[in-house]
Amino acid sequence: MVERTGRPGYLQIADDLRQQIRDGRLPPGRSLPSTAKLGDEYKVSAGVVKAAISVLRTEGLVIGQQGKGVFVRDNADAHAATHAAPSIAEGDITVNQLTEVLAAVRDLGERVARIERTVFPEPPPTDRPGK
Repeated sequence: MVERTGRPGYLQIADDLRQQIRDGRLPPGRSLPSTAKLGDEYKVSAGVVKAAISVLRTEGLVIGQQGKGVFVRDNADAHAATHAAPSIAEGDITVNQLTEVLAAVRDLGERVARIERTVFPEPPPTDRPGK
């Protein structure tokens, strides 16, 4: 379930799925649960789940196959996607720019999460059940 921590729900879901991939609960080649199942599990909308999966795609941890689902990439593929391949020249401007953009996006996500925690603090618990 997504918690009210100020960190966006899609990032919380991406963190959880990333951890499941790293510790082997979601091994290479395994398909992720459907968007509907993940939405039910985390109690969020399909859009939030899709945003979380998009983060994992950007990181190279999963790959989508049209009409079949989203699958955990092989370790070698995921490693290659997150580290520059030896065949790519270090001076390749496009790769360097993409690396900078990805780092900036991650930093921006963290900054937005901190702002959201400040602006939208956790509401105090109520004494009345269901409220």
